[in-house]
Amino acid sequence: MRSFLGRDILSLKDFERAEFFRIFEVADELAPIARNRRNCDLLKEKTLVAAFYQPSTRTRLAHEAAMHRLGGHVCGFADPKMTRAGDFYQESIKDTVHMLEYYGDVIVMRHFQQGAPHEAAKWASIPVINAGDGWGEHPTQVLTDLYTVLKEKGTLDGLTFLCIGDMRMRTMHSISYAMSQFDSKLIYVSPPNMSLLPEFKAELDQYNIQYKEADHVADVIHEADVIYMEPVVQPDYTASRQEKADKYDLTPSNYKVTRELLAQKAKSDAIILHSLPRMDELPTDVDITRHARYWQEAFNGVVMRMALLALILGAME
Repeated sequence: MRSFLGRDILSLKDFERAEFFRIFEVADELAPIARNRRNCDLLKEKTLVAAFYQPSTRTRLAHEAAMHRLGGHVCGFADPKMTRAGDFYQESIKDTVHMLEYYGDVIVMRHFQQGAPHEAAKWASIPVINAGDGWGEHPTQVLTDLYTVLKEKGTLDGLTFLCIGDMRMRTMHSISYAMSQFDSKLIYVSPPNMSLLPEFKAELDQYNIQYKEADHVADVIHEADVIYMEPVVQPDYTASRQEKADKYDLTPSNYKVTRELLAQKAKSDAIILHSLPRMDELPTDVDITRHARYWQEAFNGVVMRMALLALILGAME
């Protein structure tokens, strides 16, 4: 297994099975720190630089909280319009990264351009973590999701994941690539204009991933061990920022998971994951059912980032 020391985390395409479980082991070791709401000094001499060119709540704050829990420091920006990267100068990624690498020990980047963190990693002398790049990937979110499934189900093999939403989404890409390392099956349910692209299907076939497509959640929810959701009503992820319209479409029933549907057709031990924010595809009255796991997912997001930062920055091996 390759060392994580100094490693960029850009994609789950190149992750091996053993590497997933090593991260999960370290997450288990560090989880009590977050659970007990305390900090340690594991990374007291390190600084994380956050470069967020696109809005974020959970991903940015989870990385920052993880760094604080490990005793490290944080600097960076959450709005590129307040920097030279987003104002009149539109500073290039190369120049920005060359500057940021002198301010810290690891860069966490979210960008509306697919491949931007990969570009940053070409020029940075410190590790770069992809915190979401356009329609590309979101590796740390999916590591969080898989860790949550492992904690809840005790395994990542022999499961059926029902993926509902826009299949152009970066989370859908990352979880699909991850499944190449596990003996589990994917079922995709999406609107026709948001379905799997032919080139992505070709990749799934290349990676020998077990999957099928369906038109309606109600037709396949009985098969699901994990219900993995994203909105179908959402902004353009290739834009730096998009304000909410006064009027927007509601989610068709084909792509909604309600208490009634869960009671009538879901497995009694099926769990729901949603990286949030949500629209109307997941009503809030589902929150109090035994199926909801998205709040545990949020907690695990801090733990998972703690594990990654500790490994990348050499505090754990």
